[in-house]
Amino acid sequence: MNKNVGKTDKIVRVILALCIIALGYVNQPWWGLIGVGILIPAIVASDPLYTLFKINTNKN
Repeated sequence: MNKNVGKTDKIVRVILALCIIALGYVNQPWWGLIGVGILIPAIVASDPLYTLFKINTNKN
């Protein structure tokens, strides 16, 4: 698996995902699923959409 998510990208994704998950906890449960979908590529450091569009924010 190609690591294509950089450090700044990870931080932004984690903060955004946690906010969306909290919104899902308060309002609609399906918002939490969207948040988890954003969080998983940040943890794994690989995003399939980045691979599809040939985007790489990892500076290594």
